[in-house]
Amino acid sequence: MKKILIILIAFLGYNSSAQTNTFSFSKDHDALLVEDLSRSAKFYSEVLGLEEIDNGGLPASIRWFQLKDSVQIHLIESEEVPASHKGVHMSLNTSELDKFMKFLQEHNIAFENWPGESKKTNTRPDGIKQIYLRDPDGYWIEINDNML
Repeated sequence: MKKILIILIAFLGYNSSAQTNTFSFSKDHDALLVEDLSRSAKFYSEVLGLEEIDNGGLPASIRWFQLKDSVQIHLIESEEVPASHKGVHMSLNTSELDKFMKFLQEHNIAFENWPGESKKTNTRPDGIKQIYLRDPDGYWIEINDNML
């Protein structure tokens, strides 16, 4: 009983401090290790339509891409690319999900829904329609129609 009380007190202390910390975080960038930088850069620019931006003077083995909201994706060439799992994914949204799915089909780019059914969408419990595809290094990317 004493252990439960200590855990409860610790949790309540942590929980109350988390509510008072209002740092107003927003996303800056994601960094991905990629095996073939040119191949990955082509995917992020030509398939996802992201704008390549200056990498701030870093080596040529690092390329930066930017989404419309200025969030960036940094591609870093590496011999070590981590294993991917669908549950660990990047998520992007578009108001033109159906048009994007048609583009993927026209270019023979595989996509699926969460259960793994090819060329199909699913709807999340919050009503958002989504698909999943993989980049050249196997990273999962969710594309959905959530346009808050």
